[in-house]
Amino acid sequence: MEANIKLYSNREITIATFFGGPLAAGYLMKKNFQAMGDSDMADKSLLIGIISTIIIFGVLISLPESILDVIPQPLIPAIYTAIISLIVNKLQGQFIKEHKDNGGLYHSGWKAAGVGALAMLILLAVIAIIAFFAGDFAAKSDFDTVGYNKEVAKFTTNESKSIEVFKVLTTADASFVKGEFEKGLKLWKNNKDIVKSLDSYKDLPTELHEQNQLLMKYCDLRIQQSGLFIKSISEDTDKYISDITRISEEIDKIIKKLQ
Repeated sequence: MEANIKLYSNREITIATFFGGPLAAGYLMKKNFQAMGDSDMADKSLLIGIISTIIIFGVLISLPESILDVIPQPLIPAIYTAIISLIVNKLQGQFIKEHKDNGGLYHSGWKAAGVGALAMLILLAVIAIIAFFAGDFAAKSDFDTVGYNKEVAKFTTNESKSIEVFKVLTTADASFVKGEFEKGLKLWKNNKDIVKSLDSYKDLPTELHEQNQLLMKYCDLRIQQSGLFIKSISEDTDKYISDITRISEEIDKIIKKLQ
């Protein structure tokens, strides 16, 4: 293996998995297999990551609230993160070790964390669509459904653009990535203003008010997280990973409530 090829270490894949689940792990394992020249395993890794995410997501939303309430919040991600760490070690551990012994290069921890955050955002986008449109509020004659949905569309557009920010983590230089995160920070601040506007609608259904409160917290957390990513990139350090992880756990709790 060429020493100038960059890989994701087991630790970095574990970080991404905790943030974004098996989808993130599948993507990073795919990148490692591609670097190793194994395109077949690369495709299989991503496919398994997608299928595993669907299975976990399906099981969670099918469980009764009475069961979910007694399960400690960090337990589920801790379990699948530990399992995936063992799988990575079995399938790629030897390659990663040889790469390290040969003085090979590794991607930064903040890049892995960014991939995990992107995977989480993809899940959030699916949840948000369900949360916004599953309820039928058209029967409430005094509620401006059309105007509300237009604002929701703006929020969704901003969220889609924010997701794009994370896609440059594995391909662009640090200064460019920092600039993209600064753009994403502005989008999340804009989304926070949109949610404030949504919550001021006349005759707003209680369900939407409660949802808006969660989305407001979500925007605040994303703003904090983006600021930490910008610091990590500027200082080229992993010392903010624990804070980013903590915020990601809080975001995960909000996502579960939005379900």
